[in-house]
Amino acid sequence: MDLDHTRAVRIPGAYEELKAPAVGGVPAQRLPEVSETVSEMLATIERDGLSAVLDYSRRLDGWGGGPIELTRHALAHSGDGLDADLRASLEAGADRTRRFAELQRRGLSGGETEILPGVVAGYHYVPVASVGAYLPAGRFPILASAFMTVGVAKTAGVPTVTACTPPVSPERGNAAVLYAAHLAGVDRAFVIGGVQALAAMAFGLLDGQPVDMLVGAGNAYVTEAKRQLFGVVGIDLLAGPSEVAVLADDTADAEMVAADLLAQAEHGPQSPAALVTTSRSLAEGVIEEVERQLRGLATREIAGAAWRDYGRVLWVEDAQTAAAVMDILAPEHLEVITQDDEWYLHNLSNYGSLFLGPWSTVAYSDKGITGTNHVLPTGGVARSSAGLSVARFLRPLTYQRVVREATPHLAPHVERISAFEGMAAHGASAALRSRRFAHHAAQSVPSPATNQEAS
Repeated sequence: MDLDHTRAVRIPGAYEELKAPAVGGVPAQRLPEVSETVSEMLATIERDGLSAVLDYSRRLDGWGGGPIELTRHALAHSGDGLDADLRASLEAGADRTRRFAELQRRGLSGGETEILPGVVAGYHYVPVASVGAYLPAGRFPILASAFMTVGVAKTAGVPTVTACTPPVSPERGNAAVLYAAHLAGVDRAFVIGGVQALAAMAFGLLDGQPVDMLVGAGNAYVTEAKRQLFGVVGIDLLAGPSEVAVLADDTADAEMVAADLLAQAEHGPQSPAALVTTSRSLAEGVIEEVERQLRGLATREIAGAAWRDYGRVLWVEDAQTAAAVMDILAPEHLEVITQDDEWYLHNLSNYGSLFLGPWSTVAYSDKGITGTNHVLPTGGVARSSAGLSVARFLRPLTYQRVVREATPHLAPHVERISAFEGMAAHGASAALRSRRFAHHAAQSVPSPATNQEAS
């Protein structure tokens, strides 16, 4: 979420940076040592199979060597030991995420049209056959991840969704993560973490069937494994550290803005957080309020480092400048807290997900409680890509249906284009149909003798 100076020349109005990042730039996602380690692990697992997966699980995650797959009964009862209120919240998140995904699915219906008489072209949506979802359970077990990956895939119609989550003890995985996966409709769940989990799903080491697509967030090693496995399987996206930007004017509350910036900064010490505002007094108030809130924040070591190294505050002279700056930043999460939020809704283009008004905190979506997906593009990728949705699990497959009578409107064009390109076989394929059509047409015309007899 960098203010790219090659793009900044297009900003129409004046702006000033009141707090600059100490480090800045896009946080490094591919350290050489991470890439090398992942490459070595993937090669070893591809060569040695499940035994290598289990060996890495024992050495890296402290797995005790028991069964790695949960039975259906164990998965269904994974939440029995959880607090009843937490279970209710997870059930609410699963239901709301599913309902929003159902809305998206209804909007993807396919269609067909007659391009010209006798030539029909169309498309329909077909889900991928199998998906592997990675559900992190490290420093922060992100419980809603299962709703966003497993649940949305199942709503899209994916027949088989497998989930992997790292062990949190030698015997078991995180109960709340597994219960969330159960609520999301997972078909099979395994207690395996990290690179070895992605490799096991991609290479078909868990059930003999490689998955077609890998989804879900993770640490730098998990992200790099997805990058290296892309091509062997499909992936959702390569997400970096979580990002937030707030676009506000003098109607916004400094305490609320600061709280929302810190809520995303606590994801990790490389998580960028930015404020773009038309109000100098708000900018100054937010800077002071962030420091005040950090003093009492349990995660201040993480959030404080992120704010120091990647936090940014920009004053801009007007709404048009604010929108231009924000489209350059292209944040993963974008909150708009102004007196004219609707104007920004229709004039902003580059973001992962938009949160309109002071009551629309990113935290609601992060935990799955508003239904929208939290697997979103980072590092400026929102300029060209969207977040995970039902559409990502569906392939818009095209088809065409051509009748014989349409041949004269198609074949001659292809013959001429192919001749110019030098692609003889393409031309021959079309020319064959031209000849067959001409032959059929000639046979269909009554002979003169037949006409005389008829008269």
